[in-house]
Amino acid sequence: MSVEISFGGSQLRKLCEQRKVAERRLGPDGARKLTSRLADLQAVACVAELRAGRPHPLSGDRQGQFALNLSGGSLLVFVADQPEDDCMVDGVIDWSLVRAVRIVFIGDYHD
Repeated sequence: MSVEISFGGSQLRKLCEQRKVAERRLGPDGARKLTSRLADLQAVACVAELRAGRPHPLSGDRQGQFALNLSGGSLLVFVADQPEDDCMVDGVIDWSLVRAVRIVFIGDYHD
């Protein structure tokens, strides 16, 4: 079983599915890392099993989001895409229970 991936919009889907679009936006190294991180997501049963890309939950105004490093400060950011009852423990997302994600941002949100 693998983590299910959906997209927060058609532009994000294109960025993830079309190599030329990813290379234009992220550069060759960033596009390669994006492809690798998407494969990593599809290779695990839950988000907590991720090892590559310095996986980490975000905080502050990005609370509830999770990120994987790409290159040059760019991140692949996603949220749980399943009912809260299926992934919340004591009001906090338990990423070991998350088996479906929605990609919401790719880039450097510090820019």
